[in-house]
Amino acid sequence: MAASLFVVVSQLASVSIPGSVWKLGRLNHIAIAVPDMEKATALYRDVLGAQVSGKVPLPEHGVYTVFVELGNTKLELLHPLGEKSPIAGFLQKNKSGGMHHICIEVDDISAAIVDLKARNIRTLSAEPRIGAHGKPVMFLHPKDCDGVLVELEQA
Repeated sequence: MAASLFVVVSQLASVSIPGSVWKLGRLNHIAIAVPDMEKATALYRDVLGAQVSGKVPLPEHGVYTVFVELGNTKLELLHPLGEKSPIAGFLQKNKSGGMHHICIEVDDISAAIVDLKARNIRTLSAEPRIGAHGKPVMFLHPKDCDGVLVELEQA
């Protein structure tokens, strides 16, 4: 009996259990909501010496963006574009601005969304939208992510 139990356990140990069909990648950016885009851009460019992009409107997200290059990642400065902007609401609660979300790359955003929804992680939209880098993105509900708004971006 003990010998046959050993054979069964050995066979189970040799079976490879498939892992997740998607993987997290690198930190793409940290987004900061700013009440004054020109002042914030000048801080990173003129005072701290960083390379910054031009200001780009993203009407589908209700924001203006500026990216600050840091070598290993980026900062995304966000400013409201219109009164219905989610950033406008954030700045009403946080007058000085502050960290808004983190963005992490994934190798398969569609598989990640299916998997996360199956694990009861809520998303802020039904389908991915095109983000600031021209790639599909999905935001995960902060209440399901330890209070952090997480953006997943297709790598």
